[in-house]
Amino acid sequence: MVYFDNSATTKMFPESLETFLKVNQSYFGNPSSLHAYGAAADELLSESRKQVANLLKVSSREIFFTSGGTEGNNWVIKGTALIKYRVGKHIITSSVEHSSVSKSLKQLENFGFEVTYLPVNSEGKISLEELQDAIRKDTILVSIMSVNNEVGTIQPIEEVAELLTHYPTIHFHVDAVQAISGLENISIHPRIDFFVLSAHKFNGPKGVGILYKKNGKQIASLLTGGDQEFGERSTTENVGGIAATAKSLRITMNQKEESVIHTEKLKNYIRSFLKEYEDVNIYSPLDGASHILCFAMKGVRGEVLVHALEKENIYISTTSACASKKASSSSTLHSMGIPTQWSQCAVRLSFSFENTMEEAQQFVNVFKDLHTKFQKIQ
Repeated sequence: MVYFDNSATTKMFPESLETFLKVNQSYFGNPSSLHAYGAAADELLSESRKQVANLLKVSSREIFFTSGGTEGNNWVIKGTALIKYRVGKHIITSSVEHSSVSKSLKQLENFGFEVTYLPVNSEGKISLEELQDAIRKDTILVSIMSVNNEVGTIQPIEEVAELLTHYPTIHFHVDAVQAISGLENISIHPRIDFFVLSAHKFNGPKGVGILYKKNGKQIASLLTGGDQEFGERSTTENVGGIAATAKSLRITMNQKEESVIHTEKLKNYIRSFLKEYEDVNIYSPLDGASHILCFAMKGVRGEVLVHALEKENIYISTTSACASKKASSSSTLHSMGIPTQWSQCAVRLSFSFENTMEEAQQFVNVFKDLHTKFQKIQ
């Protein structure tokens, strides 16, 4: 089996799975309980928070655990709107954000908020000049993803952060869910106010996310109740998943440089092969994230190619797992100016440190045969 769908989700590290099982068996107490089982779980929760904070070089008080990237993005965007609506109702984002961002903003538009969607160039990148021009006195939030989940474009987050140092009252939110697998250096710029990660994207469990919230920055709570997570996100913490997440983040950060070099080799090998075909277009930019390669074969819809490869035991996706079961074509490719007849044919390969060059060669051999087969059909 060749699994090239790591941007959709990754396989848990064995060490993380072991931690998950051990914690749920031996530290099952509710961390809010006063007895010894609760105290043990609470201590483990605090230690996990400290480990994550140390890895991200921030303070423990700035780390919040959520149910995933979608909740983190929803919390920042709607929480900002709820707490700053008296100051302004203008928000800036890009036209290529993940649906957890774009759909949150669409909801806010129904409540009178105005959203500026920055266009992108043919490589999916925003313009700093257009961002500068879009900022208004009533702008309360700028939300930009660090790595696009469909084509791997890396946005100029550091440059955006530098620009926003001149606008300290605007909240700056970065959806970094895809960044952890495709950037050699993960650092949180001092101007970034909110930074969102999802554990299952870096070989952790599903159902756990990380939100960095800078000290002093306020967002309204979306989940109210028992006042967990410093009173800002209620619900009993998933201690086993959180402990496994901390372990996965540590392993990922430790092997990051090596992993990026490895996935870059796999991507470049397949990219060079695909470039030889006149009826294949590649949409991932050359300077994009190391783990994502998006391309289209003329006249062959993405889902057809996905299932044809599946029959050969090779697993890829159309451009986004979250949208793969919908009939609509990719909004990211549309924003990049890709014609619909091509964007409907797009597929995404996404690699991890576990993939091998032999698997890449297997993909190449299978693709050669499939290309010949599809040419005969057409």
